[in-house]
Amino acid sequence: MEHREEILDCGTRVFTAPGAGFGTDALLLARFARPRAGERALDLCSGCGIISLAWHDAGHRGPCTALEIDPDASALCAAAAAANPACAHITAVCADLRDFCTAGPERGQYDFAACNPPYFTSGPVSPDPRRAAARHDGSCTLADVAQCAARALRHGGKLALCHRPDQMAAVFCALSAAGLEPKRVALVRHTPAERPWLFLVEARRGGHPGLVWEPDILTASGVRFGQNREK
Repeated sequence: MEHREEILDCGTRVFTAPGAGFGTDALLLARFARPRAGERALDLCSGCGIISLAWHDAGHRGPCTALEIDPDASALCAAAAAANPACAHITAVCADLRDFCTAGPERGQYDFAACNPPYFTSGPVSPDPRRAAARHDGSCTLADVAQCAARALRHGGKLALCHRPDQMAAVFCALSAAGLEPKRVALVRHTPAERPWLFLVEARRGGHPGLVWEPDILTASGVRFGQNREK
């Protein structure tokens, strides 16, 4: 499969292709909240594996499952994991998160999860099925994400996700309904004077109420992730 190669800050290689790329939101999510070095992690809606690989680039070496429904995107993640040194701890799994951890030994065994979910519930849908699935929530709703994370995480485990600010109430409701208490949130703006275009939230399974507002994240200077090369 023809792909583009991106190089993260510490040299980790990421493979992308049309319909299986990543944006600033995924990089911001990976940096906002990450698992401790040896924790068991779960990257939901992983696409090309950017969050798993960004965690690796930052030093995570615990078992990490990159769960993605699109086989081509999942294959890119698997190829990148194989191409990077010391990346055997990342396992690309091509499956539907609605069916993940419904039973079996993995239920309740993860320490940390993250998800960059589809943002749109309405509006024009791309004619490209892969792009449509990545952007619209027809096969992956907020409730699906929250329920999957709640099944997979141990008590006290954490889920981080990003979404559009106009969906903040819906996100918080879905998290709370699944037993995931929002604990940290940050707004992302291009400049201090502009409206936020993204928010990041970290929730804890079984956590007590109490929300901390982190300082706004400003992106006017860009989010650097290294170099890129055609393959």
